[in-house]
Amino acid sequence: MSDSFARDPKGGSADAQAVLEVASGGLEGAVGGTAGAVPLRTDDAVGASDQVRANAVSIGPISAKTRAEARQIIGRYPRSRSALLPMLHLVQAEQGYVTPDGVAMCAEELGLTKAEVGAVATFYTMYKRRPTGEYLVSVCTNTLCGFLGGEEIYAALSDYLGVGHDQTTADGQITLEHAECLAACDYAPVVTVNYEFYDQQDTDSALNLVKDLQRGERPQPTRGAPLSTFQEISRQLAGFFDPATAGAAVNGPSALEPTLAGNLEALRRGHESPAFDADAPITPAAATEPSAQQPAAEQPADPEPAAGKTAHKVASDQAEGQASSRAEQAGAQAADPDAREEIQEPSGTPSARRTRTRSRKD
Repeated sequence: MSDSFARDPKGGSADAQAVLEVASGGLEGAVGGTAGAVPLRTDDAVGASDQVRANAVSIGPISAKTRAEARQIIGRYPRSRSALLPMLHLVQAEQGYVTPDGVAMCAEELGLTKAEVGAVATFYTMYKRRPTGEYLVSVCTNTLCGFLGGEEIYAALSDYLGVGHDQTTADGQITLEHAECLAACDYAPVVTVNYEFYDQQDTDSALNLVKDLQRGERPQPTRGAPLSTFQEISRQLAGFFDPATAGAAVNGPSALEPTLAGNLEALRRGHESPAFDADAPITPAAATEPSAQQPAAEQPADPEPAAGKTAHKVASDQAEGQASSRAEQAGAQAADPDAREEIQEPSGTPSARRTRTRSRKD
């Protein structure tokens, strides 16, 4: 094993341990365990720079303003502990990651233990456990994006920046990470910067994107809101927006051609979903059953019921068959508007299945 991946007796790489110790034990220290109690990936902080360590010790305590805003968040919810997720984003908005002070503040304000707060903060990947760069660059390497070039994009960025997964450049500007899925398969391969989308990337466009960030530029995302810094987007995720940012997010492009392709094809074929009427009353199932005061109307029985079938069962089967035939016919006509209806069932009802078969033979 390379010396750069050597692990100290407490667990984790030596550099990762150094960062956690400088940051008062990191998140692991905040929840009452040793750094070695939570295994670290060997590439999590290998080669952590002096600048990253300096960033860790330069973070001050949680401000009174942030604590007051945390109480505003708590006031939004009927149960106070429901406020934990946005409160963790608020901590990151001030301190750049989930610090021990942030964990303690959340625990105090919500009446939880630090372990309970830490359990949530370590479950979700959006909560960072060490100082994060001004721009978090996430490269999707899951199935579709990976197949279309995501792995090559990640490798190119890693080589150019000189960092691996969940590592930050020496100037504290960019953190790089793999992402398992960015929910944008129709735009693969996808890169996000602070959760804003840059679609249909390749190695050249992704490298140009990162170089723009390094020059202090903020490239316009393919869709959605304008690009924010990591701490700015964390504040938005906590529920604090300025009107200009909120307006830009609403007015920005959202559904582009790949997203709309399925809808356009459905329109071309004449497909549509049933309308939803929020005011329509919902009748309990029991109310649809015949009552003693209102006996159900008799259904015509099959003139020659099959052996073992009652007249009611025969009538039910007939009604079901007719409904099924109508539904099948409507579905076939929508799927293939050119299909002819010249072949019929003995009852006189056109057979959708036979129509499609005859149409293909023609």
